[in-house]
Amino acid sequence: MTVAEVARPPAPAPAPPRARRSWVRLRRVGLPYLLLLPAVVFELLVHVVPMLVGIFMSFKQLTQFFIRNWSAAPFTGLANYRFALDFDGAVGRQLLHSFTVTCAFTVLTVGLCWLLGTAAAVLTQDPFRGRGLLRTYFLVPYALPAYTAAITWEFLFQRDNGLVNHVLVDQLHLFAEPPFWLLGGNSFAALVITAVWRMWPFAFLVVTAGLQNIPGELYEAAAIDGAGVWRRLRSVTLPQLRPVNQVLILVLFLWNFNDFNTPYVLFGNVAPPEANLLSLQIYDTSFHSWNFGSGSAMSVLLLLFLLLVTSAYLLATSRRGKADA
Repeated sequence: MTVAEVARPPAPAPAPPRARRSWVRLRRVGLPYLLLLPAVVFELLVHVVPMLVGIFMSFKQLTQFFIRNWSAAPFTGLANYRFALDFDGAVGRQLLHSFTVTCAFTVLTVGLCWLLGTAAAVLTQDPFRGRGLLRTYFLVPYALPAYTAAITWEFLFQRDNGLVNHVLVDQLHLFAEPPFWLLGGNSFAALVITAVWRMWPFAFLVVTAGLQNIPGELYEAAAIDGAGVWRRLRSVTLPQLRPVNQVLILVLFLWNFNDFNTPYVLFGNVAPPEANLLSLQIYDTSFHSWNFGSGSAMSVLLLLFLLLVTSAYLLATSRRGKADA
């Protein structure tokens, strides 16, 4: 082998065939979609298809007479929607009453969950001895299954042997007679207390995560400027938590407005009128009155309302974010 042959650079490798290049490019582009395919199929089967079936059912007179062959139920058009929105009729009045109760319940639970969660997150922001253990205790209600939490409060609210009446009547002497908590006007308060106890740890968890992203230099600069605790909270903490709170409030609103487990476990199949949420009213119309067409129409109306509120909320928050920027 001569010196010239040794110094000569090796010949370039032959280019891969065009078909092979196309296959490599297709694999690179299509692999992410292939990995997403199981999730998409699962989402279609669990959410999209049942939703479309429910919308289809809302246009049919589907009662107990057509359970075996529900597709043979007569088509009624918008009759189920007119029946549900007829506020002069009994069903329409009940639906409107449930909607009002649900709105009040959602406003109270979302507000209290956010307030308690934010307060607990701010108070446990600075390190102190036992902070990790305290945070763990705060998350216990959220870690419990929904049915377990509701059943626990159902026992606590018992009139004769519940812990709530034992403390209020026997220990604090605030009432002369043990009040009913699962019947009458107090049922709404019992429902709100149970829902807040279950959901406020979620707000605490989200706000705690948001506080970790606030630079400490902002608090140091505010302290140098003479800002006190409340001033730092109002001028530093809350503005920095605005993106987190926007998502948190929306999630809490959707969860509480659709809450079915809590009232169902607390009150059973039939809730008191003061605590009859919209989800229970739809359940009663569908499975007690055997009018699945009207129940489906109510569900579609609930879906449209939530879509409208969510869209308006997202539009308002996005415009406010652009204005602040």
